[in-house]
Amino acid sequence: MNTNSLKEYSETTKKPWSVCLDERFSLIHRIRSKKCRLYSLGLGNDDNQFELSMANSGCEVHRFDPSIKSAHIQEGRHLWYHRLSIDWRDPNPAIAAHKLHSSTKKLGTVLNEFGHQKIDVLKADVESAEWKILENLILEDVVEQIGQLVFEVHIHWPGFEVSGNDSTVVRYWYSLLRELELKDFRLFHTYKDLSKPQMFLKKEAFNASSCYTLSWVNTRWK
Repeated sequence: MNTNSLKEYSETTKKPWSVCLDERFSLIHRIRSKKCRLYSLGLGNDDNQFELSMANSGCEVHRFDPSIKSAHIQEGRHLWYHRLSIDWRDPNPAIAAHKLHSSTKKLGTVLNEFGHQKIDVLKADVESAEWKILENLILEDVVEQIGQLVFEVHIHWPGFEVSGNDSTVVRYWYSLLRELELKDFRLFHTYKDLSKPQMFLKKEAFNASSCYTLSWVNTRWK
């Protein structure tokens, strides 16, 4: 179920970014046929072993990070870095014109610009922006173009532009997870990061973590 079986996988990966290699679903077959595509969303994270392992297995890997110095960098045959932040909205053109070295776009916009119809794996480690990004993917049906989701989620506070009391926030989170289920995404792996504070919506929570990594497979992708 994880990338241990992939070629040149590094055991130094700092956290488990697990993908589903079950023969019933498309990813393992697309890896074997060298037709796999991975998008990785990050914010200055130096841990890129997962991306490297997927690229070394023949996957086309695109890593989006606004902290990258150049607009586009190709590293090896299969790995590209893009100075781009994936957001839940496209920027106001008047504001964007003043920002010369950074860019923010919705994932659907990037897919159209890159000419990509599908993503086999979408990995996101975006420090509390994940809930709004996930909402956008669901509302615009972009999620149906994705084979697997591997998201780091944060629950120590509501997240960017998420408001309301605790019960409202929890219902909002739940509604997004429920929508994934209704679109036939199945959660197959969870990881509780015990190195992070034991917090839930700014309150101490025993035997919990403020950060989890969740992996889903789109069961419609056979």
